[in-house]
Amino acid sequence: MDQILNYLIFAAIGIVVLILGAGLFNMFKGGSPNLSQKLMRARVIAQFVAIILLMVAAFFFAPR
Repeated sequence: MDQILNYLIFAAIGIVVLILGAGLFNMFKGGSPNLSQKLMRARVIAQFVAIILLMVAAFFFAPR
């Protein structure tokens, strides 16, 4: 269980980094503002998922 959760956390953080990079790349190259907006919204959702996974891991695997 803990190994799966670790993989999910790293995957979620990686997705956040990829979305952020794509949004910044689009913004700096002068791409579509609508695409940048969609990417930043997706980043916020991905960050939310990553934070929830981190909180679940902290809850289940914290020393008691």
